[in-house]
Amino acid sequence: MSHLNQPILDRAATQGVALSMQGAVAVVRLCRPAKRNALNDGLIEALRDVFQNLPAEAGAAVIHGEGEHFCAGLDLSELKERDAGEGIHHSRSWHVALNAIEQGRVPVVAALHGAVVGGGLELASASHVRVADESTFYALPEGTRGIFVGGGGSVRVPKLIGAARMTDMMLTGRVYNAVDGERVGFAQYLVPTGTALAKAIELATRIATNAPLTNFALMHALPRIAEQPADHGFFTEALISSIAQSAPEAKARVRAFLEGKAAKVQKS
Repeated sequence: MSHLNQPILDRAATQGVALSMQGAVAVVRLCRPAKRNALNDGLIEALRDVFQNLPAEAGAAVIHGEGEHFCAGLDLSELKERDAGEGIHHSRSWHVALNAIEQGRVPVVAALHGAVVGGGLELASASHVRVADESTFYALPEGTRGIFVGGGGSVRVPKLIGAARMTDMMLTGRVYNAVDGERVGFAQYLVPTGTALAKAIELATRIATNAPLTNFALMHALPRIAEQPADHGFFTEALISSIAQSAPEAKARVRAFLEGKAAKVQKS
């Protein structure tokens, strides 16, 4: 379908998520600013629905938060008492939603500002590229509140900063500012306050011009190769490389470069 299913979009909007298109970029906005975009079940379901049903014309996506913060984590005012079985199912529902971002159809760039805390950091870590502005700060307060991450953070965050740093954050309540956060790996870009969204859209617009199959391979194959034994990784790489370069679009791009019609890499 060329456009997102309208009932899904309408339902997502009532649950705190809005979607708009800027060219080939799907811009997804968390819109609970009065709650610092804290995550409740409705918002998580809306994120799942939006990312599972992105418009066909989307070649990349951006996720950002309305107001002064990207996302301040779990909405504790809606935290329910659950038995162990209910807790497992609840956590797994978050996994489905954030997997729709990380393992979806298009690369996702997160524009970060203000609080990127708890579940907000879990959400950010599900994206593929993270742009933080200088107002950004990161924390995982679950350890000091007697709970544990449940949205995939124990898997994704250590891949960004290492298990030891995540353990420290949860044991001590340590908060990273924007500069230190970029240094340890929370974000790949650090930009002046108020410019993260513009930079994220710029990057996503560029990403959307890549060959779709190559983007898909980078999203889905590269993380798996990183976790495979070297010999398995080399074989997977050979398979994915041969598939990607066999696509008609890839052949056309290589031909354009050989004919001098494509730009060469320049020093930045």
